[in-house]
Amino acid sequence: MKISLKSSLIAGSFIIASIPSFAQEQNIDLPPEATEFYEPVPPKIEAGESITTPPSDAKILFDGSDLSAFVNEKDGTEPTWNIEGDVLTVNPGTGGIKTKENFGDMQLHLEWRSPSEVKGEGQGRGNSGVIIMEKYEVQILDSYENETYTNGQAASIYKQSPPLVNATKAPGEWNTYDIIFAAPRFNEDDILLSPAKLTVLHNGVLVQNNYELRGPTEYIGIPNYTAHDEKLPIHIQDHGNPVSFRNIWVRELN
Repeated sequence: MKISLKSSLIAGSFIIASIPSFAQEQNIDLPPEATEFYEPVPPKIEAGESITTPPSDAKILFDGSDLSAFVNEKDGTEPTWNIEGDVLTVNPGTGGIKTKENFGDMQLHLEWRSPSEVKGEGQGRGNSGVIIMEKYEVQILDSYENETYTNGQAASIYKQSPPLVNATKAPGEWNTYDIIFAAPRFNEDDILLSPAKLTVLHNGVLVQNNYELRGPTEYIGIPNYTAHDEKLPIHIQDHGNPVSFRNIWVRELN
């Protein structure tokens, strides 16, 4: 029997699409690679220059003065990341930082840069992340001429959604994230009523358009929602690379 290319592609897509559901139902142990994909590759673009100052109703999380809005994510102690001028840099190996205050629906702004001296490749190069509610990660990575799985590159919703385009600037240059987040809703029986949603602008370019998350972002396995508090901390990740940050602020959306 002759099978057309179109039919083969449709059949293949059906098989691939069915794997996560089957794996979830059967609770099969999966390696990390099972949830990574490399195609399609987001096209590379050149972002415009943009400077964003906090609006009057913003809560300033970091303006260069101190880290009083944060604690160490491991033990709740004072963070030991490095501050020089108005720039905050990860102190590798000391652990991530998280906000003392909890947040739900929000507009979050932060600026980041990967080290100007390029070391490593793939996920080992300029890696960090902003993890909203300590569960939903927007990836930070040096994705300037650096190949990795596309749902793990800069501005991806980690292991779920690659960015629409790659707007990452060269190592040592500042990137901006403007993130609009709608928290998931659960009923009194802890049943999901509506999923979390994320919109992300990377250097002023829309790269995630009201994406509905399938659950918390996971390094290994299939995401699943579990009921949690309406508001939780914002976590900035220590992934072993000296990524720098500045101008971090948030607006609560009530």
